[in-house]
This record gives sequence, structure tokens and C-alpha cells, in this order.
Amino acid sequence: MPERILFLTGHLAAGRLHKVLAEMNAADFTWEIHDIGIQVAALMTADLIRRRLPREVIAAERIIVPGHCAGDLASLSNELGLPIERGPEDLHDLPTQFGRERQGVDLSRHNVRIFAEIVEAPHLAVEAILARARDFAAEGADIVDLGCLPGTPFGHLEEAIAALHEAGFAVSVDSADHAELRRAGRAGADFVLSLDETMLDLAAEMSAVPVLISARPGDLESLCRAADALGKAGRACILDSVLDPVPFGLAASLGRYAELRRRRPDARILMGIGNLTELTEADSAGVNAILFGIIVELGITDVLAVRKSPHCRTAIREADRARRIMHTAKELGRLPVGIDPGLACLRDRKPFAATAAEIAETAQAIRDVNFRIEVATDGIHVYNRDGHHVARDAFALYPKLGIAADGPHAFYLGAELMKAQIAFELGKRYVQDEELSWGVAVERAAQDRLTHRAAGTTLRHGQSDASLDRKLD
Repeated sequence: MPERILFLTGHLAAGRLHKVLAEMNAADFTWEIHDIGIQVAALMTADLIRRRLPREVIAAERIIVPGHCAGDLASLSNELGLPIERGPEDLHDLPTQFGRERQGVDLSRHNVRIFAEIVEAPHLAVEAILARARDFAAEGADIVDLGCLPGTPFGHLEEAIAALHEAGFAVSVDSADHAELRRAGRAGADFVLSLDETMLDLAAEMSAVPVLISARPGDLESLCRAADALGKAGRACILDSVLDPVPFGLAASLGRYAELRRRRPDARILMGIGNLTELTEADSAGVNAILFGIIVELGITDVLAVRKSPHCRTAIREADRARRIMHTAKELGRLPVGIDPGLACLRDRKPFAATAAEIAETAQAIRDVNFRIEVATDGIHVYNRDGHHVARDAFALYPKLGIAADGPHAFYLGAELMKAQIAFELGKRYVQDEELSWGVAVERAAQDRLTHRAAGTTLRHGQSDASLDRKLD
């Protein structure tokens, strides 16, 4: 039997909410809409619902309130005896939210470990290494990799390994120098990168799990021989056939990974992705998205991620999100679309929530002087009771708004209109008074939903209201 859901909203959003729900044409739930008696749905609170929702209108098994609804919904839910949940911050995203619920999207699972390399470790003091390790772990790294540099002494290698272990980190050491790898093994490193078949005597001297590479570039035979030798000795290892950069053999190296997986269906395999993210001048989120699609398809178990170049400063965060999205896609047997928007940093799949006609309809219902701003395919819309203006250039709107004498309001509108112009030009979702979403590229603190956000500086110090109407009636 379909679930019955009651949606609570305000005057201005009721029409759009009805349209969105009708177009969903859902078979697994029926719905009703109740206007709680406020203009702006985003200003709804749990206490307001408690006062204004007649108990007799509740003929539902679940209530969904606007995403910005403030207050203790758990307490209200207990009082009413049914679940009360926040919907998306933008009601036009309801189909996406319900789609995720139906398909059981769970980003807590993945099958890939992230080694995060501190590439300049020899130049950093132990405290700086620890700080970097904490930073990497917060972004999703599972293992801290100390990257050694050719010809650069790493006198405090042992001290760094001990300090990282004491802080609870698993540690790998990446070096081409046999003596450094030997020191790392003696100091208790958990992993060492990288050994080939000519260096297996080092593996016998340490308990660290070695990452194996080919003795010669592209030589899978030598890689497999090294793995067999360690296998006979009862030693675990990780295999790395090495990812080459564009245009120096990327396609062929991907082919080697596929062949290695065919030959070794049960082996742990590592892919170092820095040769693509760091050595390609392109937004790394998209590169990571495709790489992790390949990684998940091939069953790669470990990746070595690098965060050195400024254009890759969120590469570890991206890798963490990508491994979860692609794992979920594979697990559910669906395309990696609509699972999570974290890697869509520059553009949104559905940038314009409302049509120009819907915005015009809302504008006609406005009876106050406060400006609303929205973005549609035809440009930036700004409107209040005195007019509705559309432009593609934020500066073109200034002469039409009559705010020359109101500095704080002008400052506020200038900031909001420029955000709206950026959103329009890039194809991003714009919501007035909210930051633009840049996916994993920009971290945002979680908003406290028990209270509404405090007034901004232009409202606190200005002479006029520079935001949405704060009146409830």
C-alpha cells in the first residue's frame, strides 16, 4: 500500500511544490500539501508547526518539512507520533532525494584504501609531518605515505615513523633508495614502495608489506615473478603495474592493469594516480571520477594519491568521495549519476530550479519591498512588489533597483547578484542567502538546524532588511 506523506510549506512555494510532486507521478506514496500560513517556507520552525498544524489534517504516515526548517524535529515527531523529516533545501530536488531513498544509496561503503603521499617529507619537521598526516586522514586517507626525495637526506625518517605510529597512523615509505627502504623496514613501517624482483632480499629483512613493481617499465612478467617468489615465502604483497601519464602510455598502462587483474584475480593491486591528476592541467575532480570508475571495474584495492600541485589541493578528498560513489554505482548496478554531487564541482546537472514562467508567477504574488533573486535559463531575476527585472550582467540591474541611498542593502545585493551571475554563467544552482556549492572542492560547516542562521553584517549594521522577508504572517 502506498505510503501517505504530508508536505508542509508556505504561501509562495505551494504552487511549485504541487507541480514538482505531480510531475513525480510516484507509485510508492500518495501526498498532500498543507500551507502552514507563512510566506517563506524556509522560515518554518518546529515551534511554528507545533502551533499552527491542526492535528485533524494529519492523515499521513510521514511529514516532510522544508530543508531549512529550524528546530527540534525529533521532539515534535514524538509529540505527533509519526516521523517528521527535512526535505532537500530546494524543493525541486525532491525527485532526487526520493530516488536515493528508493535505491538505497549508502556512501559509507567502499573497497579501496587510500595511501596519501607527503611528497616533501624529508624537508618537513616531525610536527609538520604529523599535521599533514592529520589533514590527510581528515580528508579520507587510510595510510600516510612518506615520500623520500632522490639525493635528499631524510635523517629523521625513523623519528617520523615512530611519531606517526604513536599518533595512530599506518605508515608507508616510498623511496628508490635501498638504504632508506631498509631503514624504514627496521623502523617498523607498515608498507614500503617499491621493490622489484632484484630487490626481494630487502623484503626478507622487514615485516613491512612491499609494493612490487616491474623490473623494467611495462614488464608484467617480472612483476608476476616477484609476486610468486614472495608468495612461496608466505609473504603478503601489493602489485603495481604503474599508471603512465598522458601522452606517454596512459592507454597501454591501463591495459596492463586489466591484464594484471586477469592474471591475478585475487591479488591486492595498487594504482598510483598522481601521474594523471598532478600531470594533467585539468580539474582533478573529473579526472578522479573517471579513474575511480576504472579502479572499481578492475577491482583495484589500493591507490596512492598525491596532493602537491595547487590545482590538486583537494585530490585526497576527491579520491575518498570517488571511491564511495563508484562503489555504490557498482553495488547497485546503476550509472554513477544522481548518487552524490560531490565531484560535480564546477557545474550542476540541474542548475536552474525554476523556469522563467514560474519565477514570473511567484513575482506577481509578492506584496513586500524585499528583493528575491533567482536564476533561470534566461538570466538573473530580481523582483519585489515594485518590479521584476531580468539581466545576464549583475551590473545591468543596479539602476533598476533604487538602492543608491542604502549602502548596506546595495552591498548585500551586489554580493548576491554576483553569486547569481557566477551561477548563471557556469551552470550552477543558485539559492539566495546560501553559498554556492562547489562539491568536495570547498568544505562547508554543517548548518545547525535547531536555529535559523544569525542575521548577516549588512542586516545587523544597515538601515534596511537585505534578505528575505522575515515576517511569518
